[in-house]
Formats: sequence, C-alpha cells, structure tokens
Amino acid sequence: MSASSSAVPPWAGPRRPSPPRRPGAYTGQPPPKLPMRALKGVALAICCLLVVGPFLAVVATSLADAEQVNAAGGLVLWPDNPNLNAYRAILAGGIVTRSIVVSVCITLVGTALSLTFTALLAYSLSRPGSFLSKPMLLTVLFTLLFSPGIIPSYLMVKQLGLLDSYWALILPTMISGFNVIVMRAFFMELPQELIDSARIDGAGELATFVRIVLPLSKAVLAVVGLFYAVGYWNAFFNALLYLNDNAKWPLQLVLRSYVVNSSSLTPEQLDVSSLPPQQSLQMAILVLSLVPIALIYPFIQRHFTKGVLIGAVKG
Repeated sequence: MSASSSAVPPWAGPRRPSPPRRPGAYTGQPPPKLPMRALKGVALAICCLLVVGPFLAVVATSLADAEQVNAAGGLVLWPDNPNLNAYRAILAGGIVTRSIVVSVCITLVGTALSLTFTALLAYSLSRPGSFLSKPMLLTVLFTLLFSPGIIPSYLMVKQLGLLDSYWALILPTMISGFNVIVMRAFFMELPQELIDSARIDGAGELATFVRIVLPLSKAVLAVVGLFYAVGYWNAFFNALLYLNDNAKWPLQLVLRSYVVNSSSLTPEQLDVSSLPPQQSLQMAILVLSLVPIALIYPFIQRHFTKGVLIGAVKG
C-alpha cells in the first residue's frame, strides 16, 4: 500500500482535538487495593475524631450537672443528665451577657465600617487614572511589610483620646491592606464595558460603584466581610491594651480571663444566686464564643473560590 493511500481522506475533514481530561477520570493507573483504601479510611477517621472529639467534650461538659463534673474531675465526654444551668447563669445579665452584647455591637459596627472603607479604597485603586492611585497603592503595600508596633499604636490611640473607648477596638484595625489588595484585584476583573456603558448613560463614579460594581461583587464582599467579622469577634489584645474598665470588656477578654487564666466567676458577677460548676461555666462561655462564627461560615463558604481565590491569584 502506498503512502498516499494511508493518508486521511479529504472527506474526513481535519482531526478533532481530544477533549480535556476530567478530574477523577481514568488515568491508566490501577485503583488502590482494599488494604490501602482501608488504611486511608482509618487515617481520615482518626483525624476527624481528633478535630470533633474535643469540641464534643466541651459541649458535653457545659451540659453536665455538678455531680458528674466533680466525679470526672473536669471534662465530661457524655452528660448523664444534660441541663442548661450553665447557659442560664451566664446569660442572666451579668458580666458575660454584657460582654456578648459588646462583642456583637463591635463586630457589626466594625465590619460595616471596614467593608465600606475597604471597598471604596479598593475601587479607587482599581480604576486607571485615579488621583494619587499609585502612591496610595504603594502605601497600602507598605503596611503589609511594616507594622507600626505596639508602643506607637498605643501612643497614637492615647493622643487621639480613644482610651477606654470602643472606637479604640475598631479604628486601629479598620482597614486591612491584604483585604484591599484582594478586593482591588476582583474589581479589576470586572468588564470595563459595563462601567463604560454606565458612564455613557450618565452615571457618575458613585452611582457606577453602587449600582454596577457592588451588585457584581457580592462574593468578594461576603468573604472579606467574613474576614473582618472573625477578626473583630476574636480580637482581645486591643481590648487588653486600651480598655481599663471591666464593664466594657468584650467576650474574648472575658474568655481569656475566666477560661484561659482559670479565674473563678462569682454569683455577683453573673447576677445569680447559685452557680453551676466552674468547668461547666467555662465550657459554656467557650461554646458561646464559637457559635456565631460557626453559624455564619456555612453561608459564606460557597463564595470562597470566586471571592478570594480568583482575586488573590490574579492579584
């Protein structure tokens, strides 16, 4: 047979490229054997147990009665007679209830302010030709490399008259350079044609930002908002530095004082007549500090790939 007869006939057309291989498709390698699969399953089960076990022990201890906690000498793995006495005591209006209200207010106000000013700054830095955009961008990058330190920050807060004020917990950490860079990268990926069409229709910069950019940026706003909310909710060091009045303590500072340092809560501090075991009170405070973020995270998790990974990789 000649070489011309083995060539592809003209009526067959050009050869189509092979489709890309899907994740998890057959790769030519044999599947793992049963012992290896069983070993992987056991390793995953042990990892899950190490993660979930301590959390379940904390919840069980917060629900246990005094006799069982005293008999176990601390942590209880399964409460025989579960009750909510520890939660009723810390939510009776004393220092823990007050600190929860303070933490919720600081988290809500701080997250709203941080998200607003971060989005405005990131949008202004993402538009080409903005006034002083390059010096401002270099300033933001400079803050990622060099932090002012504790003493200059304390002196600045003191000079501004913010000591013993809730603004001392918000203003020094209101804008994060990392979040500005992530959000700026996301804004730069938006189609320029949409912004140009809005300007042709007569929209100004603020109207374009509010009506066009923000509705298209829900993913990055949700993720950066979660970053700020977790930061404000878990922060205790600024409160330790700037708040001298115990009545203004947020929940994390109460958690540090009465759980980490093992200080005992008194009935007068909780505004109750009798107290459950101290271990149950401490574990109940720990559970209440975890619940808000654990409830919010599942609703935000689906935005992580689009909101952070796209912006971070292309930034």
